[in-house]
Amino acid sequence: MAKLKVGVLISGRGSNMAALIEAATAADYPAEVAVVVSNVADTPGLKTAQDAGVATAAISHKGFPDRESFDRAVSAELEKRGVGLVALAGFMRIQSPWFPAHWKDRIINIHPSLLPAFPGLRVQQQAIDAGSRISGCTVHFVTADLDAGPIIAQAAVPVLPGDDADTLAARILRQEHRLYPMVVRWFAEGRISLSGAKVAVAGVPKGATLLFSPDP
Repeated sequence: MAKLKVGVLISGRGSNMAALIEAATAADYPAEVAVVVSNVADTPGLKTAQDAGVATAAISHKGFPDRESFDRAVSAELEKRGVGLVALAGFMRIQSPWFPAHWKDRIINIHPSLLPAFPGLRVQQQAIDAGSRISGCTVHFVTADLDAGPIIAQAAVPVLPGDDADTLAARILRQEHRLYPMVVRWFAEGRISLSGAKVAVAGVPKGATLLFSPDP
């Protein structure tokens, strides 16, 4: 059976992209990273992908008159590679409404908080400033509203006394690298279904949670 082709969008080092590429090296993993696209030509993530033998493309947003024209160029690159799922992995661009509409139910993102708490940027510091006892990460479908699409799965971590934004971010990132490949596997296996704002995953016992709480 053909593997699902995943297109990953990055703007930086692409550590979640690297986790997806690593997961795809397993013979039984049902997806492969077909292309990595970045809006930053010299980002380290592109070299990481190239070193792993993955096709890459650098498309600078600065060369386009508006968000939608840039998004259409990115989409054309993804479609050229036969992509069936778009995975945002530190892609620091607010997309036009056209892009999530075009890739509806085929575009996901990983965000370093337990959404709907703390959308946007500097989320670890937001959690610390709010006195949160737990934080974590969320994989969700992407919609036109920032960090507001239907939640697929989450992983929780404690916010420890003495944490700063960097230590909390590192603890969350370890779970991101576990959670994102797992959700992509579910998608590739056809286990994820969406009804309105609610996501169901086949094979998960009724009443079970999709909030994972690993050791600190």
